[in-house]
Amino acid sequence: MTLFPDPSPAGVRPRIRWEIALVLAVTVGQSAVYSVLSLIRRLLAPVPLGDQQAQVNPSRDIAAFWDVVYQLLSVFFALALVGLVVYLLWEPGSNALRRIGLDFTRFGGDLGHGLLLAAAIGIPGLALYVVGRALGITVAVVASPLDAAWWSVPLLVLSAIRAGLTEEVIFIAYLFDRLRRLGWNWWAIILSTAALRGAYHAYQGIGAIVGNFVMGVVFGWCYKRWGRIMPLVIAHTILDVVAFVGYPLAVALWPGVFGAPPSPTPTPTPTSTP
Repeated sequence: MTLFPDPSPAGVRPRIRWEIALVLAVTVGQSAVYSVLSLIRRLLAPVPLGDQQAQVNPSRDIAAFWDVVYQLLSVFFALALVGLVVYLLWEPGSNALRRIGLDFTRFGGDLGHGLLLAAAIGIPGLALYVVGRALGITVAVVASPLDAAWWSVPLLVLSAIRAGLTEEVIFIAYLFDRLRRLGWNWWAIILSTAALRGAYHAYQGIGAIVGNFVMGVVFGWCYKRWGRIMPLVIAHTILDVVAFVGYPLAVALWPGVFGAPPSPTPTPTPTSTP
C-alpha cells in the first residue's frame, strides 16, 4: 500500500468518518474544543487578553514525588493514544511506522530536514509571539515553572517529545491518510488540518492561532512532499524543548516580553491541555 492511498469505495467511507470522529473526540479534537472555549472565556473576561497567562507545563502536585509520578503518567497515556492511532493505520502486509516515515531508516536526512524546519518555523514564530504580546492579542505563555528542580528538565524533554508525536502523528500522518481515503484533495486536507492545529492552540490567544495555522500549512506541505513524518516530529520536539527548557532564561533576559503578568489574573485553561 502506498503512503497516500487512493480514495476508498463509497461503502467504506461512513466507517472512516466515524473512526475519524471518535479518534478526534478522544485526542486532539477534544483538546481543540476545550481550547476554543478557553479563548472565548478569556475574551469575555474583564481582564484584557494580553494581561492573562496560560501555563503549558504546570505542576500536578505540590509534593515533588507525586508531581513526577503524575507527569510521567500523563506522558504515558498521551503516547498510548498515539499508539492507538498508529494501530488504526496498521494493515496486513504493511508496516504503519515505516509507511508514514516514523522510523530511523533515514535518520540523517530526517534530522537535517527537522533542523531546517525548526529554524524556519521557530524564528518567525518567536517574532509573531513578541508582536502578539505587544498588540495584546496573545496571552503570556508560561512554558515551564521558573523554580524548576533538576528533574524538571528530563520531564520537559519528555513533554516536548509527547507534543511532537501527538500533534504530528494525529494531525498529519493519521488525518492525511484518512481524509485522502474520503476523497479530499490535498489542499483541502492541508488547510483543514492546519485550522484544527490552530484551534488546538487557541487558549494561547489570536497570535497562537495564526502561528500554528501557518505551521500546519508548512508541515502539511512538507509531509506531502517528503512522505515522512519523522522530520516534522523532530522539528516540533526541538521547538518545544527550546521553549520549555529555555523559558526561565528568556524570562530573566526579557521579563517584559516573556514574563507572566505582574498581578494575578483570571486565566481559564482547557480541561485537556494541548
